[in-house]
Amino acid sequence: MNYYLHSVAGRLRIKSPKIKNRKSEADNIRKALSTINGIGTVEINTVTGSVLVNYNQKFVSQNDIIDLMEVKGYFDRAKAANNDEYIKKAASGFGDIMGKAVLGAFVEKALEGSALSFLAILI
Repeated sequence: MNYYLHSVAGRLRIKSPKIKNRKSEADNIRKALSTINGIGTVEINTVTGSVLVNYNQKFVSQNDIIDLMEVKGYFDRAKAANNDEYIKKAASGFGDIMGKAVLGAFVEKALEGSALSFLAILI
C-alpha cells in the first residue's frame, strides 16, 4: 500500500500503510488530531489505512493536518499519490488487463481451427 492524499475544502483523506491493521496507531492519531483547534470529526478505518478528517478552514489548514501526520511518522508527502495519480494508475492497470483479454481471445480464436491455421496467422 502506498500513501494517498485527497482533499476538498474542509475535508482531507489520507491513506497510510503505517495505520493499516494497527488500532493502537489509529488511537494515537485520533489523540494527536484532537489537540488541533478546528478539527471537527476524525474517522479512521484500520482495514484500509484511511484517515478522514473534517475540519474548519477558518481555524486550521490541510497543511497543518498533513504536517502533524508527517511529524508523527504516519505520512510521507514525497511518497504520496494524489487523486489524479491514483486514477491514472488504476486506468493503466485496467488497460493492461483489457489488452491481455483481447490477446487471449485472439489466440483462442486462432487455435479454434488447426495448428496450420495458427501458423498461417503468424506468417
